[in-house]
Amino acid sequence: MKMTIDRTALEKKPLRFVVIGSGWRSLFYWRIACAYPELFTMEAMLCRTEEKAGHMRKQYGVPAVTSEAVCEAMKPDFVVVAVNKTSIFPVTKQWAGKGFPVLCETPAALELDELKELWRMKMEEGAKIQVAEQYFLYPSFAAAAEVVRRGFLGEASMMTLSAAHDYHGASIIRRMLGTGLQNMTIYGKEYPFTLMETDSRDGAITDGHMSERARRRITFEFEDGKTAFYDFSSVQYHSYIRSRHLNVQGKTGELNDWTVRYVKEEVQPSGRRFLPMEQTMSVERNASGSGIIRISLGEEQLYVNPFVHMGLKQVLPQDETAIAVLMMGMRRYIEEGLECYPLAEGLQDAYALILINEALKSPGRPVRSETQIWAGI
Repeated sequence: MKMTIDRTALEKKPLRFVVIGSGWRSLFYWRIACAYPELFTMEAMLCRTEEKAGHMRKQYGVPAVTSEAVCEAMKPDFVVVAVNKTSIFPVTKQWAGKGFPVLCETPAALELDELKELWRMKMEEGAKIQVAEQYFLYPSFAAAAEVVRRGFLGEASMMTLSAAHDYHGASIIRRMLGTGLQNMTIYGKEYPFTLMETDSRDGAITDGHMSERARRRITFEFEDGKTAFYDFSSVQYHSYIRSRHLNVQGKTGELNDWTVRYVKEEVQPSGRRFLPMEQTMSVERNASGSGIIRISLGEEQLYVNPFVHMGLKQVLPQDETAIAVLMMGMRRYIEEGLECYPLAEGLQDAYALILINEALKSPGRPVRSETQIWAGI
């Protein structure tokens, strides 16, 4: 599924939403609302304590409150659940049970029974739940997916991903290879290592601090014969000495980060020739370099920032841009019932994490998925 944005959104009232939670992720939604007031209005952030609410108001200017009743009375268009991982399921269930459309952070739940309960709520109660899986909407990944979709590689059958953790990685793998919700066999191992810390969520680290980290190397084998190799450590998100990579291979080509190698067919009087080609994607960034405006491969435009295309001036970093597209998708979901990230996919991503953790308990032992209720449709 390729996400598109309704170009008439600027003619409508901004989407009104409330964020449940006050952690690091919750501030992404505040920054998006501040950047695009024409599209979004964040009515409130629900905090657990008045101390935290006061901090959010003072430091960030967030409309923070501590009362659920106040948030309910605002009658937002949708609710964002951005609490810690262990609380996402019960809080999502609570607010969806109140009748609010919910966009919940990842993973949707940590236990299989909880994933099944979310699906039951959707099917039996009509609960409106979407999962904020944003990675496939990153400009860089969206452009890579376009390379695959346009056939440069032929049919993609194998890939290596070293760019996102667990359920995020599972989402990118499934979408790049086009495996949908089919069953898979997973096996792998976790490897400890020592690394000097150089960066963090709060900025650069320059004191030479060493930490113990772990790297997960997982193999995904899908029913249709396609294979993915997942190789990642969380330090890759914030490090100046550890990079992130994507490699996708097909019958007639390979994507390796920003470089595409493929075979071009030429028809000549003497017959057909298949010539090897190599091109590197060109990336146009905003002045600060933090946001991406467009990505091209030669004359082919692979990605255009949808908010720039709408005429909005701010270009947000990849993470915020991707989340903002999901938030725009919530309008289409609310008004037309078209899912922005199908709940079935979000549940499958979380299920993949359960399988990964099970496989890592017995390194090298294959763990096979079973068809779940959300995948049997």
